[in-house]
Amino acid sequence: MIEGRPSATAELVAVRRAVHQLLDRPLVFEDPLALAIVGREWEARIRADPFRAGGGTLGTALRAHLVVRSRVAEDELAAAVTRGVRQYVVLGAGLDTFICRNPHRDLRVFEVDVPATQQWKRDRLREVGLDVPAAAVFVPCEFTSQSIAAALEHAGLDRTRPTFFSWLGVTMYLTEAAVFETLRYVASLPAGSEIVFEYVLPESR
Repeated sequence: MIEGRPSATAELVAVRRAVHQLLDRPLVFEDPLALAIVGREWEARIRADPFRAGGGTLGTALRAHLVVRSRVAEDELAAAVTRGVRQYVVLGAGLDTFICRNPHRDLRVFEVDVPATQQWKRDRLREVGLDVPAAAVFVPCEFTSQSIAAALEHAGLDRTRPTFFSWLGVTMYLTEAAVFETLRYVASLPAGSEIVFEYVLPESR
């Protein structure tokens, strides 16, 4: 991640999710917009040779990891919605497409990401003609120097209501203090709030 520039990792993740739609059966994570969000150049490359575009043999394990984590997050979100949760926060959204394909009535989606990556995504959405519902909220936030809680509440998140969070592929780039500050915020929200996240332990542990 280079400050002021879009995330190269976000593009890599999106490409792997798109490759999954064409290459793997059965589908673990179905995303009908995955090929569109990567942009026309990448889409053409993937359709021409999905195996090569997905990193060949070495890319298989990474692709599996990426699609499984997305499936887990969205399955848990669906369960939360059935229990009455109506706020969903995607921390470090990258090129995730849920904001455009949200199937849950009255679920408000907040996408939090660093400003450069978020603007790049919004430009990409316009470029490929993907519509974003009016109720969706983009929340620019520098994770290392700004409070996620303050950014969300400024954007209109109702902290009196339970909220579901997904936080995929982000914690490993943050300080321990920033990670625990965010987890404490989620824990402070009303009963029924949940978070799905992943983390990496240093080899020394």
